[in-house]
Amino acid sequence: MSGRVVHFEIPYDDGDRARSFYGAAFGWQLVPMQDLGYTMVMTGPTDPESGATEPGFINGGMFERTADFPGTGPNIVVDVASIDQALGKVEEAGGAVVRGRTPVGEMGFTAYFTDTEDNLVGLWETA
Repeated sequence: MSGRVVHFEIPYDDGDRARSFYGAAFGWQLVPMQDLGYTMVMTGPTDPESGATEPGFINGGMFERTADFPGTGPNIVVDVASIDQALGKVEEAGGAVVRGRTPVGEMGFTAYFTDTEDNLVGLWETA
């Protein structure tokens, strides 16, 4: 179902330092995806194909903080049926597109926007 929070993301300045911190502090499994410049974060039991295997938690990711990406803190990612339609609604409601529909391998598509309070929020559309 669309509109659910399905993922979180944490920006970092130093990937090795961030992975070390979250692994040590919470026991999260962190898998760097060098080709995507991204780290997958598993916060609990996870099936590689279907994701979280127990109710009550979501997995996430980490990425390098950059000057052209406005997020300064963690953000949530919302599942939508159509990123293009969701971005249209975001703009109609007063938000602003930061990064439009972008493919993520063969898994799906992502996009980012800022809301009316300047919070960075991600969107996910499964392929």
